[in-house]
Amino acid sequence: MPAHESRNWHLESLAAHSGVGQDRLYGAVSTPIYQTVTYQHPGTELGPYDYSRTENPTRHAAQEAINRLDNGAGALLYSSGMAALTALVHTLQQGDHVLITEDAYGGTYRIMVDIFSKFGIASSMVNTRDIDQVKQHITSKTRLFIVETPSNPLLRISPLEELAELAHAHHAELAVDNTFMTAVRQRPLELGADYVVYSATKYLAGHNDVLAGAIVCKTPEQYDKLNELTNATGSVLGPWDAWLLLRGLKTLAIRMDRQESNARRIAEFLSHHQNIRHVYYPELADHDMRERHLRQASGYGAMLSFVLTHPEEYAAVMDRLQVILPAVSLGGVESLITHPYNETHRELPESMRRQLGIVPGLMRLSVGIEHIDDLLTDLDNALR
Repeated sequence: MPAHESRNWHLESLAAHSGVGQDRLYGAVSTPIYQTVTYQHPGTELGPYDYSRTENPTRHAAQEAINRLDNGAGALLYSSGMAALTALVHTLQQGDHVLITEDAYGGTYRIMVDIFSKFGIASSMVNTRDIDQVKQHITSKTRLFIVETPSNPLLRISPLEELAELAHAHHAELAVDNTFMTAVRQRPLELGADYVVYSATKYLAGHNDVLAGAIVCKTPEQYDKLNELTNATGSVLGPWDAWLLLRGLKTLAIRMDRQESNARRIAEFLSHHQNIRHVYYPELADHDMRERHLRQASGYGAMLSFVLTHPEEYAAVMDRLQVILPAVSLGGVESLITHPYNETHRELPESMRRQLGIVPGLMRLSVGIEHIDDLLTDLDNALR
């Protein structure tokens, strides 16, 4: 779809038309699955595609769809969210330094501390909600900020515009993990970010059946650099998974509407429950944090966390649930619950987990599209 044909469309329409208009030969509404490695060409002239590690028509359609949603200069798809983050860090040099949101996903901590530190790329976990604290950790070698907002799993809010200005003032770039919000609720590039990173496995695909990652770049230069690196290293998404991702994107907006509506009801219910000590959800944050979030996002999302009054009961609570499934991951149509302390964030040292508030009894809930009454009844029965 040419850019001039879609630039004035609402995001819901862009999402619904993901991949439409890609089949110039037959006019198929659903982008075909080009399950091929190589492409025949005449003589010595290569065609628009030559090898699927470099480019594939199905993956190209999915990349264009995601790029339009975030209004970027180009998007790239990877075999997982961690593969996407790995590709981004590969753009750095030995000796560079990275700042990361302190309660970011445990896999982000693992890849920076356990893997990239061996190659001379240093990192610091920092409270990115507080600009003064961020300033204290910036060095002459800082080249990248990796920020989650809302963060995983504590749903804390970092100020993206201020962080972008600070990063650029120190010759660094800002990458925002927008997995929780998606472009439907938050558009980091328009707030000054240089990259938007997704675990496309989650809300973008939306059905717990695809493993994928994505990066959207703000400038053509950033895209060209990352595209060249991606082609060289080869951590790309296959055509079948790209097709499934395209199918999921078409319903992204309406799924987010339903999931957020359910999450708001559940957050309110849990905030008054006698067996819940605290609920983490942007709408329930203090006034300043809630206002900060609404200055950069158009909704509250469908992720929430809560702390049990009796933390030793966490396993029993999960076993009693029937509608909500105990499982890692998030963002699918089915509601999922996990215990970050010994699951998604177990890579963090115990002292760090407890200091951040990732404690036994903290439950992270990814709210799905089920009927709200069934979800509330399920939680009430499990928490009694």
